[in-house]
Amino acid sequence: MTDHADDPFRRALEAFVGVVFTDGNSVTRLRNGTEIFPAMLRAVRLARRRIDFVTYVYWTGDIAQEMAHALAERSRAGVEVRVLLDAVGAQQMSTDLIEVMTGSGVELRWFRPPVRWKVWESDHRTHRKILVVDDRFAFTGGVGVAQEWEGDARDPNEWRDTHFQIEGPAVDPLRAAFLSDWRDSGGRAFTVPETPPRPAPAGDTVLGVVDASAQIQLNSAGRAFETIISFARERLWIGTPYFNPSERLVSLLVEAAQRGVEVRVTIPGPHIDKRVSLLSAEEQAGRLLDAGVYLHRFQPTMYHVKQVIADRTLAMFGSVNFNARSVYKDEEVAMVAIDPHLNEVLAADYLADLERCDTVRDRDQLERSWAEAAAGKALKAVESEM
Repeated sequence: MTDHADDPFRRALEAFVGVVFTDGNSVTRLRNGTEIFPAMLRAVRLARRRIDFVTYVYWTGDIAQEMAHALAERSRAGVEVRVLLDAVGAQQMSTDLIEVMTGSGVELRWFRPPVRWKVWESDHRTHRKILVVDDRFAFTGGVGVAQEWEGDARDPNEWRDTHFQIEGPAVDPLRAAFLSDWRDSGGRAFTVPETPPRPAPAGDTVLGVVDASAQIQLNSAGRAFETIISFARERLWIGTPYFNPSERLVSLLVEAAQRGVEVRVTIPGPHIDKRVSLLSAEEQAGRLLDAGVYLHRFQPTMYHVKQVIADRTLAMFGSVNFNARSVYKDEEVAMVAIDPHLNEVLAADYLADLERCDTVRDRDQLERSWAEAAAGKALKAVESEM
């Protein structure tokens, strides 16, 4: 087993962000719905004691039906099932599926239903995607429960995304992130004060969980971005569906490129689900391109991957977008892995995605009119993403 105690990224994140790392974890990368949903459903159906699940998006489709019925079946079998849905992100969910779950004993809660006298809360959502089963398995990443994520990113109807299955000590802080939002919604952390079993070591991956709660100032996910960008020395490959970084993050990316780091940013192309976000990305592109940053637009379908690959050891993934909303307004969770093998797996995926991208190399390729530029500036402040 390689000792990563002195890895520069680990030490920087421990010292400057306060990330607590654990050894002995296993991380399985799940690529697109054809791998993600079977793994999640298999874990749910094997549950014997407890299932905790929070998601921003729960819409429609076969997976919405399958997940609801799988959770309901486990509840009828005596498993404690707690489901937390964001009241804005999951508003498209069928009431029939809600009744399937609640009628089977699932404890279902809504995160911050909009109310007029709590307007200060309405724009602060839980954007987390966390599934924890029996204190043993956890899942997190970018995927929502909806037909858009079914399939293998073969056409515009099948979104490109990556999710992760976690085993080992890092399961505990992921559950704690769930419980933070669960208690915010009126739920109890536990009904019987029993000491949960400690997750057994399951692999060699060093993992840190970034519990990024919504607040007025830059949250821990934003500080993690700043730290990783600042300490990168070789490569910095970013994937994000919504690209609207702060001026500070843009400056750090420019500085990284100028000191010789290979900086790449992959975003959606023609199939982005929110045109506002594309305009915001284009608003930042000129300055980045001038500094030598590569900007890639994924062409086949909506690109929803959320990850950072830095040098040869670090990978950051979870629910966090590379935008202002994720680092200032929403409840988010991210994982930082110190693992050369996982870094290379995700780098290979990144290169494979680049083969399906158009690359923007200079300002002339932006092909924007002054009207679009003005629209980008006007709309930048009002975007809302998944």
